[in-house]
Amino acid sequence: MGSPQAVPPGSASDGRASGGTPRAALAELLAGNRRFVSGQPIHGHDVTAAAAAASGDQQPYAVLLGCIDSRVPLEAIFDQTFGSICVIRTGGHVLDRAVLGSIEYVVGELGVPLVMVLGHERCGAVAAAVDTLRGGGSPGGALAYLVDRIAPAVAEAGIDDPQVHPKALRRHVLRTVAALRADALLVGPVAAGRLDVVGALYDLATGEVALTGG
Repeated sequence: MGSPQAVPPGSASDGRASGGTPRAALAELLAGNRRFVSGQPIHGHDVTAAAAAASGDQQPYAVLLGCIDSRVPLEAIFDQTFGSICVIRTGGHVLDRAVLGSIEYVVGELGVPLVMVLGHERCGAVAAAVDTLRGGGSPGGALAYLVDRIAPAVAEAGIDDPQVHPKALRRHVLRTVAALRADALLVGPVAAGRLDVVGALYDLATGEVALTGG
């Protein structure tokens, strides 16, 4: 793997998308993932970068909603530095009021033009929902909330389908994207073209991120 390279603040590859548009933000995220996959990251996450980011107001260009899985560190897989992206992680990237409020704040107050919902293969939360719908019994505690939120995607995928896990994961990402696009405080920016909400899937083995479309 190549060594992190010094990047001048404000340059096109310093982790901030030029232009402030949804398309530019998405292009920068995917370019960072290509750097990560190729073993050529440019951000080393050292304390000097943290200090530089702390010197002024934050200007992130994207907010990412991902899973808590320890194998999916979002700043690393998109090769982003301090101050470039806002990250929210919940089990199975499940939405709740706190998550929605956080995304509404970042979009409304910081002007972020892109929200990405990132799922990943072999997601434990999706597996728990599949097991529950197959008659394994509902888990106790607040874990049941996660299962309940993912269950509709599992039902749409087809509980008896041999590929229910990957299909349910994709459906859950698409359902989450749709819910965000329909949110009362996000629907206006989306309609005006100031904001885009996209879904993507992360390959644990290769490190690659692929957009879901839809």
